[in-house]
Amino acid sequence: MRRPSTMRAAGRVLGLGLALTALPPLAAPALARTLVFCSEGNPESLDPAAVTTTTAMNVTWQMFNTLVEFTPGTTVIRPGLAESWRVSEDGRTYDFTLREGVRFHANARFTPTRPLDARDVLFSFLRQWKPDHPFHRAKSGFAYFRDLGFADLLERIEAPDPRTVRFRLKEPDATFLPNLAQAFAAIHSAEYADALSAAGAVEDLERAPIGTGPFSFAGYRPDVTVRYRGFADYWRTSEPAEPGLEPIDGLVFSITPNPAVRLAKLKAGECQVMAFPAPADLPAIRADPNLDLTGKAELNVSYLALNTRKAPFDDVRVRRAMNLAIDRRAIVEAAYGAGGIVARGPLPPGLWAFDPGLPDIPFDRAEALQLLREAGHADGFETDLWYPPVSRPYNPDGRRVADMIQADLARIGVRARLVTEPWSAYRAALYGGVPQAMLYGWTGDNGDPDNFLNVLLGCKAAEPGGANLARWCEAEYDSAIQAARRTGDIAARTALYRHAQATFRREAPWVPLAHTVVHMALRKSVAGFRMDPLGRHLFEGVALRDEAPEAATGKARETSR
Repeated sequence: MRRPSTMRAAGRVLGLGLALTALPPLAAPALARTLVFCSEGNPESLDPAAVTTTTAMNVTWQMFNTLVEFTPGTTVIRPGLAESWRVSEDGRTYDFTLREGVRFHANARFTPTRPLDARDVLFSFLRQWKPDHPFHRAKSGFAYFRDLGFADLLERIEAPDPRTVRFRLKEPDATFLPNLAQAFAAIHSAEYADALSAAGAVEDLERAPIGTGPFSFAGYRPDVTVRYRGFADYWRTSEPAEPGLEPIDGLVFSITPNPAVRLAKLKAGECQVMAFPAPADLPAIRADPNLDLTGKAELNVSYLALNTRKAPFDDVRVRRAMNLAIDRRAIVEAAYGAGGIVARGPLPPGLWAFDPGLPDIPFDRAEALQLLREAGHADGFETDLWYPPVSRPYNPDGRRVADMIQADLARIGVRARLVTEPWSAYRAALYGGVPQAMLYGWTGDNGDPDNFLNVLLGCKAAEPGGANLARWCEAEYDSAIQAARRTGDIAARTALYRHAQATFRREAPWVPLAHTVVHMALRKSVAGFRMDPLGRHLFEGVALRDEAPEAATGKARETSR
């Protein structure tokens, strides 16, 4: 038996209108220490419970906290809004003790009258769990809550007292605690929700979010900016990034899908941090005396998903032929450069369950043609091939990758028609099961193999709206990954996950493409920013130095943060 373990470490409605865009122009920020981040795209939502992309998660991380969290730059769990927790001997009951005095943000509509308590935690989870909850998103649902199986895992959630929240599980789950550190588990204000409900403005929980995070929401203009103000009553005091430097008190996400434009803005001083420079631009960034380049191997994967519920990809021989026909090494060298690693399967090599004995997928056009003949496609076939319209940390140039795949497939008679849509519409099509073949990817949320093998390939996630875009459900595979969740024995979990990886290879629902070293570029005035293996861009505690005079010569520093 395992011993119990311990880890320590109705608002006021002011009006129905909320001016979300009446803000000063970007060129003249209202706050003296405002950092501008050139981000890569629009968030699909401002509700952390509803988002599924790192783009949107990074927007919400600035405003919200979770009960437990990952120490920045690591996958190590530390206390968040819960100062401590206890786990029962049977592994099924988790008691969280909340911090005292944690304040929520205010806005033009709402001023909180009390600090965080257990009611807020219950609200944040019950709205995702219970279909009859007034703040349940009946149309789009809560993808992470669903795909992680929380609805089936939870037996009950209760509040023994205002500072204690108890989760009772139906069975032990080794992934439960790290899953609570993900964005979907962010804590909302139940008092704010009550005020919105009374005002008939339920939608503003998402449109005008209120959290406990280091920055409060100040406005969103699609395709332009997301703006934040520093939260003076934030519960955590950050260590100075450098002696004498105060942390930023304003933050702007300047939405800039084109990486060349992002870099131009960075060089001009219109932003201080930029996401995902193009691989071809890295030498120029290194050579710029006013810039720093930082890089980190993230836990990510890029892949071509094959919709197994649409012909001809319902035939494993066709899926195997697709894997053999694509020259993945050439794609990685051309599109990813030195920052790319050819993928063998769904797990990145930095995860503990990765199978180093899994052989490379060969590039074998003759064998691909033979498989197509066996499957009745001697003359090939037609398919769509969807590619992302924006650069992603796992795919810096979706169109170039798609062009190369299209050319490879043409050599075995597969006629691929390239399709794309604006980012939000693209994601909606993929999650809606529209494409036959689609380029996508994933950045891990919690450092656990389950976050790849279950969320992206499990049977639960193959349901409509789920993240299993191949819509692949294999009983042998699913049995292994579900068994791995029910034990805390790392050796047993590793064996189960390696069996699952072998099954994945045999059934070939994806063409695995690449894992990446992700880069960010910063002006030298930025202090305290660090990259994260989970793809989070966290600006809590970041500071700005005075800009030094532009240097005529010299090289930018390159660091690993």
